[in-house]
Amino acid sequence: MTVRPPEPPPQPPPGPTVDADAVEEAARRLRGVAVCTPLERNERLSRLVDGEVWLKREDRQLVRSYKLRGAYNLIAQEQETAGRRGVVCASAGNHAQGVAWACRELGFPARIYLPRTTPRQKRERIAGLGGELVTVIVTGDAYDDAQRAALADSADTGAVLVPAFDDPRTVAGQGTVAPEIIEQLTDTIPDRVVVPVGGGGLLAGMATWLRERHPGVEMVGVEPAGAASMTAALTAGHPVALPELDGFVDGAAVRTVGSVTFPLVRDNATRMATVNEGRLCSEMLALYQHDGLVAEPAGALATAALNDAVRPAPGQVTVCVISGGNNDVSRYSEIIERSLVYEGLKHYFLVEFPQEPGALRRFLEEVLGPDDDIALFEYVKRNNRETGPALVGIELGRAEDLSSLLDRMAASPLTARRIEPEDPLFRFLM
Repeated sequence: MTVRPPEPPPQPPPGPTVDADAVEEAARRLRGVAVCTPLERNERLSRLVDGEVWLKREDRQLVRSYKLRGAYNLIAQEQETAGRRGVVCASAGNHAQGVAWACRELGFPARIYLPRTTPRQKRERIAGLGGELVTVIVTGDAYDDAQRAALADSADTGAVLVPAFDDPRTVAGQGTVAPEIIEQLTDTIPDRVVVPVGGGGLLAGMATWLRERHPGVEMVGVEPAGAASMTAALTAGHPVALPELDGFVDGAAVRTVGSVTFPLVRDNATRMATVNEGRLCSEMLALYQHDGLVAEPAGALATAALNDAVRPAPGQVTVCVISGGNNDVSRYSEIIERSLVYEGLKHYFLVEFPQEPGALRRFLEEVLGPDDDIALFEYVKRNNRETGPALVGIELGRAEDLSSLLDRMAASPLTARRIEPEDPLFRFLM
């Protein structure tokens, strides 16, 4: 799905904002602090789109994400207050690592609020980066819950609040990725830059700088389909709270985009796109297996959109930002599962088996194809009934084998119900 932002209003939006000069000032402040991350041509993706695809490797940043840029840029401008009152922030994980690293480098204490969806790997990294200066507090089910707690803390204590995205200084720092890309692509200017979007800080900063310095570059933001808060805001004409939020892409699971980031994206980004979470998982696996690159879910959003919501013309140059590589290895089983379902290789059924010997063997012989496999079987036997239900997960050798499997299942004496991904029961399986 692609949503084009409406035309900018005739008057600039009220309140604080950011411009290309602020991004360039942030770049000077970050020199010698943040790493100028590699820009690498990716052969697999270049072949996919019949053009050139370059990856801006922010997963190679000091804290394995671009978030260090915005956090340090803000805290470095508030050192007097931070020294007296400390620092506080809310984060889905990566921003917290940037704040923890910056506070350790600058010597300031910090309290960091995380939602419960933050992977354990990120929690441990935050504690390790900040050391004794940082206190981690886990609260709420989404970023917005942690943000409310951080706001209350800052109001009570006077600590410096470091927003993950909704502050001009954060936006300017995150926007420094853009001038680096242009400097590194020495022989050309890209046709487009594609970036992941959560609260919109990275997109707002990069799009603002590119619109002023290189207005011919198409700027595309990509959100997970289950957490498309910027797309919803652009459709409504103002930030709105999503009624439902899929937290799988934890680094982009933001219910409401910011009041600072929204007008910047509206006025400077070319368009927004969304990506199915299953497709995202397939791309994460491709990045790992083919490219040797470990990306977290949010980090793979930009490349997952290629040849889907983002279709470059042949020969065009596209830069995708890999925004982070803080993926918890324990999540790979779920990532593989979601990918198999999206690719049409794994399906679930509720099957009524007769309560008699040999029933399962006949199912294997008469229903399953030669390349099919049972990946899940949970059988509930009830002595007072002639049949018993079983939850059966079947992995196919090829996606196109599904129709023949369904034909054999329909021809068998068994009663079976397929559990589709949109079925309310399906959420208990993932």
